[in-house]
This record gives sequence, structure tokens and C-alpha cells, in this order.
Amino acid sequence: MAKTKKKPDGPLEGEALIKETCRRIRAAKGLWDAHRNAACRGERDRALVLYNQLTKEQKKKIPQQLRIWLRYRSEKYFGPHQTPPAKKSGKQKPSRKKSSKKQGQKTARKKHTHSPNANQKPLW
Repeated sequence: MAKTKKKPDGPLEGEALIKETCRRIRAAKGLWDAHRNAACRGERDRALVLYNQLTKEQKKKIPQQLRIWLRYRSEKYFGPHQTPPAKKSGKQKPSRKKSSKKQGQKTARKKHTHSPNANQKPLW
């Protein structure tokens, strides 16, 4: 049977908030490394909400590597100067047109009559 996630009774505070913030940043970092950018964006947003709830002393308890990663990704890749991701719609991309050639037919190719090195003298 699948495990169910426990939801916290109240808002996170103290060490639990720090621990959850680190977990969210690590999860976002893992999604980024796996090239799952849309999922990374959502996880990073959740991590930022938690990170912004921390006090200065609590922020110092977050490993520096995670703080730098969060700040770097937030500014460079997800900042306000970036275009937001496109909304998914029910429309599908148009498929490519199939060629009118019958299977097995080949088109005639032109033979190259001009060689780019034809006018050069041999080096030896």
C-alpha cells in the first residue's frame, strides 16, 4: 500500500522550518540537474516562500551551497527579466507534412562540377 504524506498540524517554526527549507532547495536542485525545469520552478518557488520566512540567524544555518544555488537560480534563470513558461493548452503541434514521393523512390542529385580546391596549386 502506498504511503500517505503527513501534513503538518500548523505552520513550521524553528528547526523544522530550516529543515524543510533545506529539503525543498535540495529537491529543486535535483530537479534542475535532471533537466526538469518546470518542476524545478515550482519546487524553487515553494523553497523561496519558506526561505523568506526565516530570520537572519536561521538563514545562516542553511548550508552556504544551498543558499548560493537558490540565489543564483532565482536571479539568473527565474528572475523577472525572463519570459515565463508557456501555458499548456489542449492544442497539439501540427504534424510534419509527409512527402508526396512513393516509398523507395529517390530524387536525382546534382553532381558537383566545381571543387573548392580546383584553382589551388598543389603544395608539393
